[in-house]
Amino acid sequence: MITIIDLSLPLESCPSEPLQPEIDNEPHEKSAELMSMFFGCEIGDLPDGLGWANDTVKMISHAGTHVDAPWHYAPVSEGKKARSIDEIPLDWFFHDGVVLDMRHKEPGSGIVIDDLKRALARIDYELKPWDIVLIQTGADRLWGDPEYFNAGCGMTRESTLWLIDQGCRVMGIDAWGWDRPFWAIKEAFKKTGNRNVLWGAHYAGIEKEYCHIEKLANLDKLPEPFGFKVACLPVKLSGGSAGWCRAAAIFD
Repeated sequence: MITIIDLSLPLESCPSEPLQPEIDNEPHEKSAELMSMFFGCEIGDLPDGLGWANDTVKMISHAGTHVDAPWHYAPVSEGKKARSIDEIPLDWFFHDGVVLDMRHKEPGSGIVIDDLKRALARIDYELKPWDIVLIQTGADRLWGDPEYFNAGCGMTRESTLWLIDQGCRVMGIDAWGWDRPFWAIKEAFKKTGNRNVLWGAHYAGIEKEYCHIEKLANLDKLPEPFGFKVACLPVKLSGGSAGWCRAAAIFD
């Protein structure tokens, strides 16, 4: 028997999304005329005069839980054209998972290599190639609140490259973005003038190809920090910089 734990946030219009999706859930009544035209019947021939329910959605590919492709970070990765989400092999997105707890980190702070090493030591786990590393910040508890956009800590260029060097090609976080929140990056750049702080974890993908999942949820509901599979197959959006996914942890 297997247990599946949903690690995804819903695709919905809410204050947590600065670029909110527009979702129109169309009722059965709306399509009755169109359905009768397709089938060459009268509306009264349909059960209770009703057609099918439908939905019209307008949103960016980075709404809700999604996988970012190398193409999102830059047009070039590892010296060649960066791949879009439909070009990444599907076998990247089903592997052993491990949760690294960073909830003790200050909001807006950067996760460094030593943070990752300490988290692995705490759970007595050694990374292996293709592991899917899930970073837990606790930000998902604020989903539905405008503060979600600004919550949690985030990865840095160096820590992202370190995970890739361990053989990880897919990683994820339960915050709005993989990098530190925008306000923290803005403050760091204003203070230092160092351009390397600008979206550094994403731009790591210019040097080494990888994908990450943003807006994960429910990492606190996993009974163990490892010993499960992660399934996070992205929607096959042609030429897409990202693909929505229904991420899940699977325990046997």
